Amino acid sequence: MTTEEQPTEPGHVHGYTAEKSSHLKRLRRIEGQIRGLQRMVEEDKYCIDILTQVSAATKALQSFSLELLDEHLSHCVVEAAQKGGAEAEEKVREASDAIARLVRS
Repeated sequence: MTTEEQPTEPGHVHGYTAEKSSHLKRLRRIEGQIRGLQRMVEEDKYCIDILTQVSAATKALQSFSLELLDEHLSHCVVEAAQKGGAEAEEKVREASDAIARLVRS
């Protein structure tokens, strides 16, 4: 079962839960940036201007990803490590895989 397929246990709190509304606001801003990119292409804007906005949207997503990863490490991974065993090993592997994906992107 991949990370995306793991069910959430009833009553389980994710590392990002405390900042959920802030994260949603941030993602809505990023969504607006992407819509702005679509408009720029529709309006035949200058390539360099579009690329500048692509860079800004990319940086915004990277920043969001790093914050979410930090919350995951400090909450989910620490909690699993305290319990030990296979769950701890799985959480560390998941985090390592996520870091590798972020580094490659």
